[in-house]
Amino acid sequence: MMSIICNMSLAILIVIAFSCYNSILAAPAPSKQSEASALLYSGWWSPSVTDNTTLPHCAWPGVLCDASGSVEGIRLPYGYQIGGNFSNMNFSLLPSLTLLNFSYNGLAGKIPLQICTLSRLTYLDLSSNSLIGNGSIPPELGNLERLNTLNLTFNLLNGAVPPTIGRLHNLRSLIFRSNNLSGSIPLELGNLAKMNVVDLSFNNFIAPIPSSIRNLTSLTNLNLQRNQLGGSIPPEIWNFTSLTDLDLQENQLGGSIPPEIGKLRSLTDLYLQGNQLGGSIPPEIRNLTSLTSLHLQGNQLGGSIPPEIGNLTSLTSLHLQGNQLSGSIPPEIGNLTSLTSLFLQENQIGGSIPPEIGNLTSLTDLFLEGNQLGGSIPPEIGNLTSLTDLFLEGNQLGGSIPPEIGNLRSLTYLILEGNQLCGSIPPEIGNLRSLIGLYLEENQLGGSIPPEIGNLRSLTDLYLDGNQLGGSIPSEIGNLRSLTYLYLQENQIGGSIPLKIGNLTSLTDLFLEGNQLGGSIPPEIGNLRSLTYLYLQENQLGGSIPLKIGNLMNLTYLILEGNQLGGSIPPEIGNLRSLIGLYLEENQLGGSIPPEIWNLRSLTYLYLEGNQLDLNQFHETQDPRRRSSVIHFMMVFISLAAICCIVVGSGFLFRRATKTKQPETIEKNGNFLSIWNYDGRIAYEDIIDATEDFDLKYCIGIGGYGSVYRARLPNGKVVALKKLHHFEAEDPSFDKSFQNEVKHLTEVRHRSIIKLHGFCLHKRCMFLVYEYMENGSLFGVLRDDVEAVELDWSRRVDLVRDTTHALSYMHHDCAWPIIHRDISSNNILLNSKMQAFVSDFGTARLLDHDFSSNFITNIAGTYGYIAPELAYTLVVTEKCDVYSFGVVAMETMMGEHPGDIISILLTSSGEDIMLHKILDRRLPFPRENSVARSIVLIVSLALACLSANPKSRPTMKQVSEAFLARKSPLAKPFHEISLAQLRYVNRSRLEGEST
Repeated sequence: MMSIICNMSLAILIVIAFSCYNSILAAPAPSKQSEASALLYSGWWSPSVTDNTTLPHCAWPGVLCDASGSVEGIRLPYGYQIGGNFSNMNFSLLPSLTLLNFSYNGLAGKIPLQICTLSRLTYLDLSSNSLIGNGSIPPELGNLERLNTLNLTFNLLNGAVPPTIGRLHNLRSLIFRSNNLSGSIPLELGNLAKMNVVDLSFNNFIAPIPSSIRNLTSLTNLNLQRNQLGGSIPPEIWNFTSLTDLDLQENQLGGSIPPEIGKLRSLTDLYLQGNQLGGSIPPEIRNLTSLTSLHLQGNQLGGSIPPEIGNLTSLTSLHLQGNQLSGSIPPEIGNLTSLTSLFLQENQIGGSIPPEIGNLTSLTDLFLEGNQLGGSIPPEIGNLTSLTDLFLEGNQLGGSIPPEIGNLRSLTYLILEGNQLCGSIPPEIGNLRSLIGLYLEENQLGGSIPPEIGNLRSLTDLYLDGNQLGGSIPSEIGNLRSLTYLYLQENQIGGSIPLKIGNLTSLTDLFLEGNQLGGSIPPEIGNLRSLTYLYLQENQLGGSIPLKIGNLMNLTYLILEGNQLGGSIPPEIGNLRSLIGLYLEENQLGGSIPPEIWNLRSLTYLYLEGNQLDLNQFHETQDPRRRSSVIHFMMVFISLAAICCIVVGSGFLFRRATKTKQPETIEKNGNFLSIWNYDGRIAYEDIIDATEDFDLKYCIGIGGYGSVYRARLPNGKVVALKKLHHFEAEDPSFDKSFQNEVKHLTEVRHRSIIKLHGFCLHKRCMFLVYEYMENGSLFGVLRDDVEAVELDWSRRVDLVRDTTHALSYMHHDCAWPIIHRDISSNNILLNSKMQAFVSDFGTARLLDHDFSSNFITNIAGTYGYIAPELAYTLVVTEKCDVYSFGVVAMETMMGEHPGDIISILLTSSGEDIMLHKILDRRLPFPRENSVARSIVLIVSLALACLSANPKSRPTMKQVSEAFLARKSPLAKPFHEISLAQLRYVNRSRLEGEST
């Protein structure tokens, strides 16, 4: 009975199964026609392809079919630009798809979930598009369990990587490079044991590298660079014996490099630079004999370079710069005959340069600067005939420059500055026909400049200053027609300036001061129309100032002081409309000051004392209002409120008043006196005594409506005094400006706004007493090469940030909002620590609480910083200060006023300008991650502030908050960032409030 029941059950199951089989056979499979229709409906192919009825869909560009004609892959050609047309494709009609490659096709929006239903997919590449959205990577991607390659590189994806990624057990390549992904690297990554390539670089991942990474024993390539990963390098990584490429650079990894690194015998590329690694380089590194690139720079590594490094004979690049390495360069480094780049600069390495370095005949870059190397430059360096860059500056090298250096015919940069080199410049240096930059300054070189230097026709930079060179300037120097910078100052060079110097029409900087040059200034110097700096002071030059000097329309500084120049100041000097500094003091000039000099509206420094000039023209009018307007013209319209110092000789501009004692009154006939010392008593007499009644020798600058003096009070406190001249005090506009400054400075309380100690408002004597700023103005510091270098990137970032917070306070946190109206680099003052303080509130105005009562005004401010809308509306809003701040921020990063570049940056013509190209070249490339991110933030904010439309500019509160927010890692290397990209980087952060 049981057997019959079993047989019947079996029969029923067979019938059911047979029925199901027939049903499956009867179900319609997707036809080739439906696949073609799905492809056609997507709109991804042009009519020229799809309208050709003789062309089957399997022959369309990028369509891959199997032997039966079913579509198994779509690999669209580069730049097909299908955009956001994902929704037009019905992926359910393409069930055989195993490959999708949409890289470089302009995709936008989120990753479509339809893709996550393609269960046969093994290869998915959506790289180099504009995919974006919160939680950008959909968890449903974990359903694609056959996937072996997932590439989402170069998109705008953000949020965390979903843990469902751990379900892709067949994955071999996971590439999420260059997005905005954040959070921790998911622990579930350790489930992907078949993985060969993991690339999560250029994102915002934080926290330590997860220990679950130990399961990825098949890894050949691990790239986690440019994130914010901390902690130590997991010890499990040293067990990945198949690893060929390990890149952990530019994170915050600490700890040391353990001896276990010697296990990675397959490693070819090791990049650990830009972290916080300490300890020493372990000698076990000798086992990495396959290594071609070793980059450990920018850490805190100490100890000596291990001689075992000589075992790495496959090495082509060795970068150890910017650490704390000591000891000497091991001679075993001469074994690395495949080496093309050797970077050991900015360490504490001593000893001599080993002669074995001459074995590195493949070397193209040798950087040893900024160490403590002594001895001589070995003649064996002449063997390095492939060398293009030789940087040895800032050491203690002595002896002569070896003549063998003339063998380096591929050399483009030879930098030996700041050593103790002596002897003569070898004539063999004329063999270096490829040389672009020759830097021999600040040594003890003697003899003459060899005429063979005229052979260097590619030379743009020639720096020989600060030596003991004699003889004369060879006429052959006129052959260097590509020369841009010529620095020969502070030597003992005599003779005349050669006439052929007029051939150097590309020259922008000519520095010949502090020599023994005689004769006249050759008129041919007028051919140098690109010249911006002409420094000829402290020589023995005679004759007249040549009229052709008026051709130098780009000149910003003309310094001729301390010579024997005679004749008169040529009126042609009034053509130099870019001139900032004119120094003619201590010569034998006579005649009158030509009125054309007042056309120089950019003029900031004018020194004429120590001559025989007729100055009566400045006192011929008895009308104080007229005299006031003349001087006002000089101070404001010539310098646009930027003149820092005018010194033309005794009696000019300033007439010392008879010393009088001011009565100690608080109020008298509407005049106010409020000068207090630190025990609360009136200290007016202290001020008069400290300045000897405002003697000119205490004057440190001249502003738009007064002079500034430095005074030391009896208690030792040094203060700055801004004094209004008596003839200006009679002008109501000056009086109003002075009272404005008193009003605003007594009401504001912010650590980055200049502090007012006291004031005196009286018709006979008007002055302010405020804290003294040892380093003067930002304008002055940026124009002094020594001080500009002291103002390094970190200080500049702090300076811009502090200015931002001060302006935000004025606009948003005062009882009555204050608009400054004259934010410029001249009104940002720096104390002894290079901290910034906003000053000069003479043109400031109050606004209503809601900022709604904008007002019509006369134009105030400094040329080059004034918001463009004031030229046609005369309506002041806080956005005028925002624009001026943008100029100052750019000026701080560039080291100079942005000038015409502002209009270029805000048009399409600025698309190709790279950020690193405009930064102040006097500072080294920003090495620290945090500094680089801050520079990017500042420039992007500055560009937003410089919008021509005031409503598009952010408020200072928004800018201030952007500084307080956590900075994201850079999405791409610093040197790949363009200004066009930065114009949009903060758009989402700054959208919204704009009044």
